[in-house]
Amino acid sequence: MPKVLAIARREIKSYFDSPIAYIVVTAFLLVAGWMFFSALFLMERADLRGLFHPSPFSPSMLLVILAPAVTMRLVSEERKSGTFELLTTMPVTDWQVVLGKFLAGFALIATALGLTLAYAFTVSGIGDLDWGPVVSGYLGTLLFSATLLAIGLLCSTLTDNQIVAFIVGFIVCAALYFVYWLQFFLPSSIAPLVEFISTSSHLENMARGVVDSRDVLYYLSLTGGALFLAERALSRQHA
Repeated sequence: MPKVLAIARREIKSYFDSPIAYIVVTAFLLVAGWMFFSALFLMERADLRGLFHPSPFSPSMLLVILAPAVTMRLVSEERKSGTFELLTTMPVTDWQVVLGKFLAGFALIATALGLTLAYAFTVSGIGDLDWGPVVSGYLGTLLFSATLLAIGLLCSTLTDNQIVAFIVGFIVCAALYFVYWLQFFLPSSIAPLVEFISTSSHLENMARGVVDSRDVLYYLSLTGGALFLAERALSRQHA
């Protein structure tokens, strides 16, 4: 675990030593805040569901773009610059590398989401805010983000071009996000399967304040599966 945390700290430092982290977090807060408060004043209801609820024009959609952008350089850029080979010569395993880089990306996204608590306190000052759905919404969004980050990291291990890693990661994340709305146009026999596959359906449940173990297990399984494939990809590349 100390080696995992050391790799994570190294990556987090690289984020904040450059404008990347500040630009990413600031842009996310500005756009997410505009989306959320625009919907809030239209609904005239004091809750944070609009911050978590999946839709093509919601803050959660921003994470579909943000997660691949954060992870695209974690492996691909290091391999291109030659620093990844140096890292693999150190006494660390592929799992430690994958987990360390994943935790760094997760820390950055969690920081951005944590700062949106300012929206919650603002809404609580406007009306009577039910904090139960707020807690479940944040839990669901963190799990949703972890899944997207794991997929983005997997894509980063498959190429030495970070632009390609971003594009592939975005396509996969967007497909899992938007496939939810296809169920309304599909036969009833396969609609439940499409709904289950989608990351949006599980996020929607938690945005309503429902913490179902099936939703948690879905996110953890998909995240773990993507990280496992990323570790396998690294192992094969320097076997």
